[in-house]
Amino acid sequence: MKFQLLIIIIFWIIYQNTTSAQSGCTDVLARNYDANAIENDGHCCYKRLKIKKFTSVILSDTLNETSGLVEWESHLYTHNDDTDLHLYQLDKKGAITKKIKLSGVKNKDWEELTQDKTHFYLGDFGNNASGNRSDLTIYKIAKDSLFDNPKIETITFSYPEQTYFSKQKSNRTDFDCEAFIATENELILFTKQWKNKKSTVYRLPKTPGNYVAEYIITLKVKGLITGATFVEEKNLIALCGHNKKLKPFMYLITDLNAFNFEKANQRKIKLKLPFHQIEAISTTNGIDFYLTNERFSRKVIGTIEQQLHYFSLVQN
Repeated sequence: MKFQLLIIIIFWIIYQNTTSAQSGCTDVLARNYDANAIENDGHCCYKRLKIKKFTSVILSDTLNETSGLVEWESHLYTHNDDTDLHLYQLDKKGAITKKIKLSGVKNKDWEELTQDKTHFYLGDFGNNASGNRSDLTIYKIAKDSLFDNPKIETITFSYPEQTYFSKQKSNRTDFDCEAFIATENELILFTKQWKNKKSTVYRLPKTPGNYVAEYIITLKVKGLITGATFVEEKNLIALCGHNKKLKPFMYLITDLNAFNFEKANQRKIKLKLPFHQIEAISTTNGIDFYLTNERFSRKVIGTIEQQLHYFSLVQN
């Protein structure tokens, strides 16, 4: 009996050691990298990093409210966030190469553009003006029809927690949104929360219809999220945003297996672009990034023109 008990204790100790060795920080760039870890636990810690090297160009005045950005077939695509019913194709130097009219749609507050292999998704879900929109909309645009009478379908949605729809003061709601991505099976939204400076993550189907968004998690980003981009092959999401003092940042989410945000690495990286209202971010490889900022003017700081910025994580 004593021998059997001893064997059980030995196996229990081996099991505990094996289990503890399987979970830890798997990112070699982290301060607490664990070479023995097999499964990431989402607790990687990083040194502070600020991106300082940018290549920037001023965009056409037509794009003074540029608000979304994707890269497709060696071109960039963007749009304005108010009334303008066009998508704009740009070259990598920021020059407009095509102007694409979208018919049968409205632009109440277009805030984001994302894509999958076959479609663009255009988010008309900005809600900061009064916080009480009940017409949150995503337009699904077939890429193969983009340059000749674009075929557009509609997805509408609401937030499960939003029950108060009375008009509020501007920039007070936690049900604003300016960022989303398209995965193989669904859309994932990241809210812009003016009060608590967090970002709640929701999922939606990609098929046309009316839905209640499904809650996933709330991220403690300590800022206002304004854009998102996704690299499926690398399980990577990059968010962009800024704080109330217009200090911009990138929020990098890596090792995002099966979209388990709790076990993914999360790293906030400062961007040395003071007073730039960064609105959109795009990458196709997780190394080379493009950003846009809309035109911003204040007496104290002057005018920051609408711009396209490029930076590389390798060079910073």
